[in-house]
Amino acid sequence: MELKGNWNYPTAIRFGAGRIRELPEVCRTLGMHRPLLVTDAGLAKLPMVTDTVRLCTAEGIGCVVYSDVQGNPVADNVLYGVATYQAGGHDGVIAFGGGSALDVGKAVGLMVGQVRPLFDFEDRDDWFLRVNVSGMAPVLAVPTTAGTGSEVGRASVITDPADHVKKIIFHPRMLPAAVIEDPELTFGLPPNITAATGMDALSHSLEAFCSPSYHPLAEGIAVEGMRLVKEWLPAAVANGRDVEARSHMLIASSMGATAFQKGLGAMHSLSHPCGANLNTHHGLTNAVVMPYVLVWNRQAIEGRMRRLAAYLGLENPGFDAVLQWVLQLRRQIGIPNTLGVLGVGTEHARQFAPAALADPSTGGNPLPMTERDFEQLYLNCIRGDLRPPAGG
Repeated sequence: MELKGNWNYPTAIRFGAGRIRELPEVCRTLGMHRPLLVTDAGLAKLPMVTDTVRLCTAEGIGCVVYSDVQGNPVADNVLYGVATYQAGGHDGVIAFGGGSALDVGKAVGLMVGQVRPLFDFEDRDDWFLRVNVSGMAPVLAVPTTAGTGSEVGRASVITDPADHVKKIIFHPRMLPAAVIEDPELTFGLPPNITAATGMDALSHSLEAFCSPSYHPLAEGIAVEGMRLVKEWLPAAVANGRDVEARSHMLIASSMGATAFQKGLGAMHSLSHPCGANLNTHHGLTNAVVMPYVLVWNRQAIEGRMRRLAAYLGLENPGFDAVLQWVLQLRRQIGIPNTLGVLGVGTEHARQFAPAALADPSTGGNPLPMTERDFEQLYLNCIRGDLRPPAGG
């Protein structure tokens, strides 16, 4: 079976090894002749970016690079990108890289034609109706990691420096107009980043599957996304140039982000304050907290875990089978066991709990949460305590 395809769900996707060569053609179909390529500073120094710019130039596409993008991006990363876009007379955005670059690229595409400040478009109530849609720029997304799936998302996660809170900027048309998914662009990912981003993809599908919301389409995508992670993440970590493993993980990443329109949960609620305040890697943080959140939610997800375990082909299908698989997978690919290893101390539990409770992801958790619940859950993750909550 050739791992190649053109898909139109949830947007136009060209998938397959070597398809980055089609970038100039896709730019033209979107009316982009002088795009701004948004990426991070590290990636901007690598041949894949210079080769992409050269490819565009040879085809008459005047591509310029903007790379003031950090992990856990902040508002200034977006605002400076907007200023660069406007000063250069650009006509579209190529969002190129991992989740941070994709999020900033999409936010730049949103903000180039707005007069309101960025956080006026936070995902609250109907704030997206404030957007001047005619001012938005077209965005073409090119992921180089297999984790966030931001290439098929309608939002960006940006940290507000005023309160050190990660906020979701949302508009339906932030979904990129086109995506090129070329697994060869992920060959350069080191094993630890492959592991962390792969676990991020798993967290998206797993939390979507556990969400109590009714969305059978997303639920079906989630279970197959998790199967792909189970089958292919260890291989991608072991051999970064395994094109089959890289292909399946890139697909699993997009599937996770498609599925989580059903909802997320406490994994992401716990992770966002850590990233906003301590700059922890988002996927790695999700990977660390994953088993603790599963145990916390056990009473609400037992039935779902039996179904999932059966689909994944685990022995003695049930909650314990899924939990042991997650723990074994983390050991196999080198994920730390506790948040303490990431620099999260017991003093942060009470500090971060209010932000975790207020996080939009909390609404999708299978069990209702309180501030005190989050404080205890943080302590469990910091200390390595996998016992269920009192009375749970």
